[in-house]
Amino acid sequence: MFHPSLGDINVKPFAAEFMGTFWLVLGGCGSAVLAAAFPNVGIGLLGVALAFGLTVLTMAYAIGHISGCHLNPAVTLGLWAGGRFPASGVLSYIVAQVLGGIAAAAVLYVIASGQAGFDVSAGFASNGYGEHSPGGYSLLAALVCEVVMTGFFLFVIMGATDSRAPAGFAPIAIGLCLTLVHLISIPVTNTSVNPARSTGVALFVGDWAVSQLWLFWVAPIVGAILGALAYRVIATKA
Repeated sequence: MFHPSLGDINVKPFAAEFMGTFWLVLGGCGSAVLAAAFPNVGIGLLGVALAFGLTVLTMAYAIGHISGCHLNPAVTLGLWAGGRFPASGVLSYIVAQVLGGIAAAAVLYVIASGQAGFDVSAGFASNGYGEHSPGGYSLLAALVCEVVMTGFFLFVIMGATDSRAPAGFAPIAIGLCLTLVHLISIPVTNTSVNPARSTGVALFVGDWAVSQLWLFWVAPIVGAILGALAYRVIATKA
């Protein structure tokens, strides 16, 4: 996840972030909504976790050289806090990511609603806590989980993209890290670590998903900044 210069009016990085975040939400949430519980051959929790990781891995190779492949407002803010991304590009990246997430959720809604009996209020891969947590975890548990998971995700991103790290392997480490994050935290919050991913599907569910959305903006952003700063402290040469 590198970040080439944005230039004065270069819209290509923003277009890349839109497309990349679209792919992340469609691939990750799509696997959860369409394939996780498919009769007899559903991919389950393990498959959904792998799908999210694969979306980041594939897009990191596809657009990493164009935009840095953030695909996530928390990642963008974390990289800014870690001194890897200019403040001037933060807002535009976040807008592109959120729009990409919403567009992907819209496409997923059209596909999913083509099946008889589809009920968007059942969750639509939304993130939640309390009675809307897959495992019934509390608000505090969800908050801590999202902060810690996003923190370590950014720590890995910062380390894997360090100039001293082996070249060309960052997408693999980052994709596997996101897979691991999902393996740990799907039972707790359905795993966000990404406000754009949470926002896209929540807008279609409405009601509780929107009212709980604040946590999936606050916790990932706080965790990302803490993780990036932690790496910056540890990795800085004396």
